[in-house]
Order: sequence, then structure tokens, then C-alpha cells
Amino acid sequence: MATNNIQLNNLTAISPIDGRYWGQVQGLSEYFSEYALIKYRVQVEIEYFIELSKLKELKPLNEVNKDEDHKKLRDIYVQFKESDAQKIKQIEKTTNHDIKAVEYFIKEKMHTELQYSEVVTEFIHFGLTSQDINNTAIPLSIVESVEKVLLPQLKQSVLEPLRQFSQQWKSIPMLARTHGQPATPTTVGKELMVFIERLENQINHLEQSVPHTCKFGGATGNLNAHKVSYPSIDWVAFSEKFVKILHPSLKRMRFTTQIEHYDNVASLLDAFKRINTILIDLCRDIWTYISMEYFNQKLIKGEVGSSTMPHKVNPIDFENAEGNMGVANALYEHLSAKLPISRLQRDLTDSTVLRSIGVPFSHSLLSFKSIQRGLLKLVLNEANIAKDLDANWAVVSEAIQTILRREGFPKPYEALKELTRVSGNKKITESDIHTFIDSLSIPDDIKSELKLITPFNYIGIISDF
Repeated sequence: MATNNIQLNNLTAISPIDGRYWGQVQGLSEYFSEYALIKYRVQVEIEYFIELSKLKELKPLNEVNKDEDHKKLRDIYVQFKESDAQKIKQIEKTTNHDIKAVEYFIKEKMHTELQYSEVVTEFIHFGLTSQDINNTAIPLSIVESVEKVLLPQLKQSVLEPLRQFSQQWKSIPMLARTHGQPATPTTVGKELMVFIERLENQINHLEQSVPHTCKFGGATGNLNAHKVSYPSIDWVAFSEKFVKILHPSLKRMRFTTQIEHYDNVASLLDAFKRINTILIDLCRDIWTYISMEYFNQKLIKGEVGSSTMPHKVNPIDFENAEGNMGVANALYEHLSAKLPISRLQRDLTDSTVLRSIGVPFSHSLLSFKSIQRGLLKLVLNEANIAKDLDANWAVVSEAIQTILRREGFPKPYEALKELTRVSGNKKITESDIHTFIDSLSIPDDIKSELKLITPFNYIGIISDF
């Protein structure tokens, strides 16, 4: 079958990110597409040139150190279009080098549209190597995508609904299960707070503890070409100030090889992997509660659960999220393990795998949105939750034996164990508990206190969230 005439679109794309799911993740194209990478490279080159023009020692550039010139230069990337990226790709066919193609594109723009002389344009990419551009452009794209898309979407899609439900269902008692068996009661709201706290901890870690670092130091990290050309300039201070101009969160690594060591990129990827792991845990719990009929799901008109079983309403949003986060985590794991390793002063493997950096972020974004859809379909089935509690009066045995310990009653744990660990299908009932309490040699007021305890009110401290 001949395939050389197939055009790329949502149906022919190999990756589901660029095909089936494109509509849900296309916002990340502004940060991780080939077009976006080229645009970020142009931005770094232009801003670097502008900062060079402010150095009085670089006399050929003194004539372009004006606000008007800076605006015109910035317009090259601010007004960057897909057709500009196509021109750069066309130049690359000749150069067989992507960064050199960016350099030539900018020089041509400056010469033909701004009428700058060749003496001036030769300061584009002055003293730099490709990875000064890539290892600044890519961290810049990552930090902006995290700040503008990924974390806002996580908070909106997952944290906001969870917070709303945790308050709404704060006091709804629910049977807990440890090892799959009935355990001390909790509340629906509190169990959601477990995930809220875990997610907030990881978000705080991402926002406050994970640095966004870059490399900007010449061919092997020592600013050799800069130093030999203009030895009187403090190039270390210049470079560190420059990356802050691009984004205040960017920090230049002082000691590098030809490339950034990626330790902090790995830390960021690992943080997103932990967030996904927490969300997988959430999805599996919600899925289980749905299967236990603690939650029902709102029906969506026209939606089909099974091609053969008309009654099915499946928890597909949580399943889709779990699957996509699994794919994302596999890539996060590979990238975080691979990127910090490079032979001697540099090999090309980092460049190869970095081209996929947007893929796990896209699967994460897709998952956040899937979880939101699933959460908004949930309807709490209080009747079933209450039925389960009422069928498991044995769970108040912990409360009873603890109060008996307080009162100095001999071997209370063993007494409750004898009562509650029954064989067969027999269930401990309210009547069984009360009969046991009446048989105890304890004061009547303690018996009354014990009889007030039920699976519905033995829920611990729930007032502080």
C-alpha cells in the first residue's frame, strides 16, 4: 500500500497526543512543539543580542542600543509566525544544523528589514554554542508551561472539585477498609482531604523548592570565547543577569560542560511523576468506591458504556486518567534517569530525548482533565454508605476497648477480640454490642457512655478542615 501521499492530521498522526487527544492538549503546543522550540530559540538569541548592545565595550553595537531598536528586534519573536518557522526549517535543509539555521534567519531579518550592517549582525550568537540556546530555551519553555498551563489546570481540574466535595461531605460517616476489610469509620470528606494534602505538598515543592536551571557558558562552560574577546567584562555576572531577564525563576548553573547537567529538570520530572502517582491512587480509590456503589455516576445523554451491555455506566474517565498517567510516568522516569548522564563534556543523547519532553506533560494534562470530568459526574450514595456502616458494628470494638483501658478494666482487647472475631457469615449487630456491654462489671455511667458509640458517630476529629 502506497503511503507517501498521506498528510498529517488528527486521523493520520501516529501519536494519540497529536491525533485523538489533540483538542484537549493543544495548549501545550505553544511550549513543546517544533514551532515553539524554534520560537523560544529566536527569543533567547534576540534577548542576548539586546543585552550585548548595552555593553559599552562592544562598540559596533552602541548604535543599536536604543529602545526603538530593541522593540524592532523583539518583534522578530513577538510576531513570530509559522511561516517564519518554515523558513528556518528550509535553511536547516542546507545547514543541517538547527541552531545555525536560527542564527541565519535572524541575521537575514536584521539585514533586510532593519538594515543593520554585517558588522552588527555578526554579534548574533556571539561566543555561544548551540546548547547555550537550547539549554536556555527549553528550561524557559518548561517553566512557562508549568506556571501557565500545567499547575493551573491541576488546581482547577482536581484540587478545586476535591476541596468542594471534601467540605460538602465532611461529616458523612463512611466505613474505612484496611487490607480490604472493615475498619474504624472515617468520613467521605476526610478521605478526600488525604489526597488534597498530598497534592498540595507536591505543588508547594514544585513551586518553592525545585529550581529552574539553565546553561549559558560557551562551548564547554567556561565562557572562553567571551573572555578572550572582551577580557575586561565580567561575563559570569552578565550571563547570570541575562537569564533572569528571560524569566525571574531561571538560574544559570555556574559550572557545566557543554550542556546543562539537568539535575533540576530531573527533579521537576520526578515531582510530576509523584503527582501522577498520587492521582493514580485517587483514581483507583474512586473507581473502587464506584464499584461498591458508594458513588453513582451522572448519566450523560447519548453516552454508551458497552457495545453489547446497554445497562453499563463505566468509570471511564478515571480509567483513562490512570492509563495516561502510566504512560506519562514511564517517560518521566526515562527522562529523569537519562538526562543527567552525558559522556565527558557532551554527547547528543540529551538532544534526542529532549524532543519528547512535551509528551509526558501532555499525558498529564490529559489526565487532569479526565479526572475533572469523572469527579463532576459523581453522586454520593449516602444510603449505601449508611447500609455498609450499619452492617459492621464490630468496628466500634476499638472505641469500647480503649475506654475500658481508660477505666482500668482487665484485658479489654482480648474481651472484644473474643466477641468480634466470629466465624462464618455471622455479623456483629448493635444488639450484640449492647448485650456485651451489659455483661461487663463496670459502672452504669460507663455502660451508658459505651452504648452511645455507633459506627455513625465514631469518626474521630473532623473539625479542622
